[in-house]
Amino acid sequence: MQDPVLVINCGSSSIKYALVPSAPQAPRLAGLVERLGAVDARLTGTDRRGQRVSRALNGAGYHEAMSAIQEQLEGLSPVAVGHRIVHGGERFSDATLLDDTVLRGLETISELAPLHNPANLEGVAATRRLFPVLPQVAVFDTAFHQTLPPRAYRYALPEALYRNQGIRRYGFHGSSHAYVSRRVDRLSDRPHGGWLIAHLGNGCSTCAIWQGRSVDTSMGLTPLEGLVMGTRSGDVDPGLHAHLSRRLGWSLERIDTLLNKESGLLGLSGLSNDMRRLEQAAAEHHAGATLAIEVFCYRLAKSLAALTCALPRLDGIVFTGGIGENAAAIRARVIDQLPHFGLRLSATANARTVAGQEGRVDAGGSHPQIWVIPTDEEAHIAAETRRLLETPCP
Repeated sequence: MQDPVLVINCGSSSIKYALVPSAPQAPRLAGLVERLGAVDARLTGTDRRGQRVSRALNGAGYHEAMSAIQEQLEGLSPVAVGHRIVHGGERFSDATLLDDTVLRGLETISELAPLHNPANLEGVAATRRLFPVLPQVAVFDTAFHQTLPPRAYRYALPEALYRNQGIRRYGFHGSSHAYVSRRVDRLSDRPHGGWLIAHLGNGCSTCAIWQGRSVDTSMGLTPLEGLVMGTRSGDVDPGLHAHLSRRLGWSLERIDTLLNKESGLLGLSGLSNDMRRLEQAAAEHHAGATLAIEVFCYRLAKSLAALTCALPRLDGIVFTGGIGENAAAIRARVIDQLPHFGLRLSATANARTVAGQEGRVDAGGSHPQIWVIPTDEEAHIAAETRRLLETPCP
């Protein structure tokens, strides 16, 4: 495995890792530590032969989990560590070498992503202790969207809130949107054109790409804005907070929990945040599951339609993420609600998509193309880490 980069993605109760070699098609060591701090914490993944590994990590925190990950590397030595950091604010607009000064700067903007950045920084601290001599690089979800024009990133709020507090739209899932936009440029016969990307997983976002650059996106100041997601509400009336406070006496913390952890597909269905389970339940005439799917698809189609305003022309749509890559019926329902753009889905190609494979699912011709492209955020983070380290110092 040549010059591998260890990619770390820390959540509030999990660590996703991958040892990404420089050769694009080479096999990877990869895995996930789940339920950090709980008695049933566990590491699962694959070794370099592709064999499944599973290991109990009773009560492990970030440091213990990172030590277990190091042991799973089978003696292979990474040349650097690339960290996914969700929010970089306006200060961090590119991959950045992590040192004490940068970390202090990141701590000052953690309140912009309180559910994500503190966990990301916990992972950085654990990794620096474990690999003290390796370069550690931050790759920001928000960086890809720094090309948004002011008309797309500004809220209609007083200037002082933007200038003094950084209140603006930042966008997220940048590593996914960047990777997928570059892949469709290589795969299609319409490179550097106008593309819409739908990243659909437990978190969901859309992005308008023109000539390889993000020009608008659905997420905003935080990852809560935009589409219906697994447990996140997406767009709601800004007056909802005041209404719930007045009527129910709810605190801001209670409302934040509602919107981030109890809403979305889970809240609408009353059943699950897993689209696979909802599709099965809807087929069995579960009213909540049916409603959740209808709202999800309608809001997604509406977002894609709105983002065409950012594009001089529409060359196609790309679906990615767990739902985008695997839920053929969701793709079909969304395209059916966009009749105004000349999109023609091939029912046969759409139904025959295989998990993990790239492919076109449109009916061909001169109409906008429709692609399914599995995302690879780890590849993007590793590539950005290498690019930074190979760039000569000024």
